Formats: sequence, structure tokens, C-alpha cells
Amino acid sequence: MSEHPTIDRLEPFIKRLPAVSKPEGHVHFRRKLTWTVGVLVIYFILTNVPIFGLSPNSQDLFGFYRAIMAGSQGSLVQLGIGPIVTASIILQLFKGADIIKLDTSDPRDQALYQQLQKFLIFVMIVVEAVPQVFGGFLVPDPALAASTGLGIEGIRLLILFQVMFGGVLVLFLDEVVSKWGIGSGVGMFIVAGVAQGLVTGTINWQADPTTGLAVGIIPRVIQIFQQFTVQQLLSTEGLTFFLFRGDILAAISTIAIFVIVVYVETTRIEIPLAHSAVRGARGRFPVKLVYASVLPLILVRALQANIQMIGILLYNAGFTWVGTYVGNAPVSGLMYYLAPINSPANWLPGLTPNPGWQVAIRATIDILFMVIGGVVFALFWVETTGMGPKAVAEQIQRSGMSIPGFRRDPKIIERVMKRYIPRVTVIGGAFIGFLAVIAGFFGTIGNVGGTSLLLAVSIVYRLYEQLANEEVMEMHPMLRGFLGE
Repeated sequence: MSEHPTIDRLEPFIKRLPAVSKPEGHVHFRRKLTWTVGVLVIYFILTNVPIFGLSPNSQDLFGFYRAIMAGSQGSLVQLGIGPIVTASIILQLFKGADIIKLDTSDPRDQALYQQLQKFLIFVMIVVEAVPQVFGGFLVPDPALAASTGLGIEGIRLLILFQVMFGGVLVLFLDEVVSKWGIGSGVGMFIVAGVAQGLVTGTINWQADPTTGLAVGIIPRVIQIFQQFTVQQLLSTEGLTFFLFRGDILAAISTIAIFVIVVYVETTRIEIPLAHSAVRGARGRFPVKLVYASVLPLILVRALQANIQMIGILLYNAGFTWVGTYVGNAPVSGLMYYLAPINSPANWLPGLTPNPGWQVAIRATIDILFMVIGGVVFALFWVETTGMGPKAVAEQIQRSGMSIPGFRRDPKIIERVMKRYIPRVTVIGGAFIGFLAVIAGFFGTIGNVGGTSLLLAVSIVYRLYEQLANEEVMEMHPMLRGFLGE
């Protein structure tokens, strides 16, 4: 039970927050699929609804993190999933530091934890929207302000309302998918943004203003072969140009990430189970190498994004000691070292203006940040989502299963699970964090980012597994209790 008086006082208020009602009973697979596809269509529509009154001179505060934040600059989903993941970061850190004493294995405390998270999401919508609108990033259109008579401040307030309204819409769309659909809305929105970036980065024939070549890798490679001879491409300069400017290295990196993530997702330790009442009924509990999933990586990158947002706001306010920026990119100072590496242009000699020792420090900090952050948030994620040894032992006990050779006691099952789950969680969190950094070093098709691509591939693979489970549960309803319903 909660031991925090402040949370107890907030409980009557946060229980009254608007929420999507839970389904009564089992939701048929086809209905879940309909809800999921419907929400995805609505999300794509929202990404194409521009914010009324916004000037084209506006700046994207989360430019390098746009795919992870699953938003669209200048649209109603400007904030994307930023408030959701930021609220999750704060709550998990507070719970991990024992500032918030909630036992998520207790049904009441678990419900209170989710309600408190929703309350924090509403707070973060305001906290993230206000600096973007009043900090000079989302600029009002002066012509519209003059023609409507609302003035600059009136248009600015109108923009603020639209941004916050879009943040609330994303929150409830995520809740609809979580309760009525398949998977999570957060994951679906990330996959949608990454898929759009991959398609654009593959076939878009529009010219890139920096190189003059096509944006898409296929038309770009065709243009390169038309403009350069084989002898020129086989030279050192030509080969470097072909690999980096032609995005060939990014294509190789994208394919490698896809293969590695699918392989890692299939790597697991399987703990044998047997039914205590039905002789011959056996099963296995899989402890995957990426047991906590890759979703904790969203929290790590979102933490970096918020650090960079603070740095940009301080720099614009005249505090240059945090570093200097060119657009959204830090080029010196503390924020340069805290920024993640997103492409070869951030570290390759000849493509980056910074000396090698600065690049080495930045790369080391990025690796440590992602590896340590991946481990910490993976451990928090396992405990707060009912995937810890105690919660798994209780789930196995309720299903009527037990581990052969051990007494049918939740404490015994929990002890066995403690041999595997914490260790695998640490190894998986560190490995995925390191892989995300390496993916960022070599770039990806469409500049979607190594972390975003890694997230998307893992989310799609797990969605495939969930679809298979849903199909099994429709054929064998008695398995619903063991598989999660």
C-alpha cells in the first residue's frame, strides 16, 4: 500500500481524471485489429493537420529526436509521445529512488501508479508546450495576427492550445490501443514514423539541398552512376563519397540492425513448466535476452532530448556556458559532449569540424549513457510492468503451472526466476544500449536514427508475436489466463 501522504491526498483527484473505459470481457481479435488500424489512421491524419497560425520560420526543438518522439513538426502532434515518456522517466526514477513508495504488485497501488503517471503526463504536456511556444521556437504568423486582429500574443495562445490539445489526443489514442487494440500506441506511433522515414529515404527523388542528389537511396545511387565513371568511384575519394554521400553505408547499417535485432529477439532461456492438475500438459516460460523489450531505450533517448532542450533554452536565454548551437545541433561546450552521435558526420574526420579528442569524449559519454541508462531503465521497466520475478511467479501460480522438480509454491518459483530475470535484464539492457549507439555511428536510411530503427524492428517483431498469441487465444480460450488476459 502507498506510504506517501502526498500521493494519498492526490488520489481522489487523479482518480477523476478522464480515461478510456476498459472493455468488459474479452475483445475479439478482429475488433482489436480494427481499433489498432483505426488509431494508426487517425495518427497519420493528425500528423498532416498543421497548427493554425504557425509561421514557416518556426524551429523544431526536437529535430534529431523526432522519430523517437513520434511527432511531426508544425502539426497537431507536435509533442508526439514526449510527455508520455518524460512522465514515465520521472515516475520510474522516483520509484527507483524510493521517493514514491508504491508496491506495483498490489492491484490498488498498481492502479494508483498508472493514475499518477497519467496526471504527470498532463503536467508534462503543459511543461513541454509552454517553452516551445513562448521560447521562440513555435513562432506566430505576423500576417495572420494582423489580419485577424488577435495580435501576436493572441495567436501565440491559440498555438499553445492546439499543441496541448494534440498532446492530449496522443495520450488517449495510446490508451485506446492499450485497452482495445494490440500492443501499445507509443510503439505503433514510433513504427509509423520510422516506416514513413524509411520509405522516403528509399524512393524519394527530390533533390537534397546540401548535396544536390536525390534524397532517396535508390534514385541517388542511379544519379551517382550516371555522373561518375567506375574508375572515379573505385578511387579512395570516390569510394568514400559513394559509401557516405551515397548512403550505401547507411543501407548496410539498416539491414544489419534488422538482422541483429530479429536474431536477438529469438535468443532466450526457456524455463520448463508443467500443469499440476493436467498430466502431460507442459509449457515453457521464455526469458528473452531483451527481456525488458527495447522500450526503455525510448526513456534513455527522451532523457537526452530533454537535456538538449534545456541546453537550447539556456543558450537562447544567453547562458552560453552550456555550449553553442547551430540550429538544434550543439557544436561546442557541455551540451556537445552530452549529445548523441546520430550519423558518420558527427565523428568521421573530414565530415566533422571538431578535433578527434572531442569526438572521442563525446562517443565515450554516449556509449556510457546508453549502456548504463539502458540497464537502469530496463530494471525499472521490469519491476513497474509486472515482469519481475515475484509478479511472474504469481502469474505462473495462478495459471496452475509449476516448475518440474520444485514445490508448487510462489516463493520457490520466484527464487528460480531470480536466477535468470535480473541477470538477463542487465545483459539485455546493456547490449541494446550499445547496439543503439553503434547504429547511430553508421547512420540509417532516411536518417531515422539508429535507436529509432532498432525500436521499430523490435516493436514490429513483438507485435508479430502478440498477433500469434491472439490467434492462439481465439482458438484455445482457456489459454487466455496464462497468456495475459
